Amino acid sequence: MGANFTKIDEEFICENCGKKVPKLGYSCRNHCPNCLYSKHVDKNPGDREEECHGMLKPIGIEVNPKKGYVIVFKCMKCGAIRKNKVAEDDNMELIYKIAEESSYKTKN
Repeated sequence: MGANFTKIDEEFICENCGKKVPKLGYSCRNHCPNCLYSKHVDKNPGDREEECHGMLKPIGIEVNPKKGYVIVFKCMKCGAIRKNKVAEDDNMELIYKIAEESSYKTKN
């Protein structure tokens, strides 16, 4: 983990779908594994210093040679783009759907 990474792995209630999200256990939980939404709370991973607090909508999927699948988020409040690695318990059907939709948008 980089020098600008603060490890915080806590459970939370997703503000998008209302599901209780458990701790990840092997890394830091960043987003809801059910709907994949996140919250714009960090300037650097885990620091909780961002003042925006808008909802981060999953808008795309990238494949990183080191990290594997990475979710691309766009803040619905300020428009910032953030990225986070897919977790083991994420909704893979939704990940595939977002990947298909985002690749379709980039081709057309």
